[in-house]
Amino acid sequence: MHLVNWLFCMSRFIDFKDFDHSQPGKTGVLLLNLGTPDAPTPSALRRYLAEFLSDPRIVEIPRLIWFFILHGIILRIRPKRSAHSYEQIWTAHGSPLLVSSKSLTEKLQGRLATEMGPHILVELAMRYGNPSVESVIERMQQQNVRRLLVIPMYPQYAGSSTASACDAVFDVMKKLRWQPELRIIQHYHNHPLYIEGLKKSVEQHWNTKPKAKKLLLSFHGVPRFHLDNGDPYHCECHSTARLLRESLDMSDSECLLAFQSRFGKAEWLKPYTSEVLEKLAKEGVDEIDVLCPGFAVDCLETLEEIALQYRDVFLAAGGKKLNYIPALNDSDSQVDLYTSLIEQHSQGWPHDFQPTSEQALNHSERAKSLQ
Repeated sequence: MHLVNWLFCMSRFIDFKDFDHSQPGKTGVLLLNLGTPDAPTPSALRRYLAEFLSDPRIVEIPRLIWFFILHGIILRIRPKRSAHSYEQIWTAHGSPLLVSSKSLTEKLQGRLATEMGPHILVELAMRYGNPSVESVIERMQQQNVRRLLVIPMYPQYAGSSTASACDAVFDVMKKLRWQPELRIIQHYHNHPLYIEGLKKSVEQHWNTKPKAKKLLLSFHGVPRFHLDNGDPYHCECHSTARLLRESLDMSDSECLLAFQSRFGKAEWLKPYTSEVLEKLAKEGVDEIDVLCPGFAVDCLETLEEIALQYRDVFLAAGGKKLNYIPALNDSDSQVDLYTSLIEQHSQGWPHDFQPTSEQALNHSERAKSLQ
């Protein structure tokens, strides 16, 4: 389509037509999560995985080689297997990641309308799948959003997650005729309200069930070479773990850190969650609590991989019980955290100043005097 536009001199840009200059500009908040297939079916997974695995931030090998691997092997095998995994967690309302993210967006909109006024507009987009980043930003522009604050929903920065989300936003910005002012929250891995929210989540779990001997903090893994090439993700995960241990008054041996979701044969960040669980079970730890601090809302990696797959790994190695502690999801703690982040990072923006008739007349008269 872009080639056709270029060849026939059609507009290359997303236009903003019929806007009203008299209306004050709004501040938009874009929550940006990873994404989810539209349905737990092989065809839906094939579309989703094709987009996800085509991102050079996700797979960093030569494009031509990867194209044949992806389309010749992976997309022929993995969609059916992944569809079965999604079926295990799919709800009557759809994907848990999308359901929780939407609920959080609605609650955040209500909170900000009360605390900051009606000039704040909160929307949700997905890096892969729907709703797409382009469709949401275009809709926000039509609602007169002139200042845009983007929150990638990843507490710890990683090139394969946060940077990829930013890439999607930048790609859309390049297409806009009238670009909004742009700010991006890079991370919040050590924010006091984030640590406090995690602490509350763990303590609420302990109030309903006896405290297990060990608490395992399982973060999503990335290839080891990301760390070697300067990605701060590994360090930020350890920072989160240290702060949470301190807030819970736990030692390193009581509150462990590991990395999950390894893909392929390359070395990833260690220790691996599966190996830690096997080792603990064989050492006689019969019950363990698991929290995934790197996930803002529950998704396939927490509800299926941890709560189902890794539970089976732990039990097969001799353990008796694995307790998964839910993500912050749409809790008051998460709403408090995001509200604080938005208030902090939107400072200095002219929030919807709309002059009275008298002020507008004075401005007009002063402008004429300067001509």
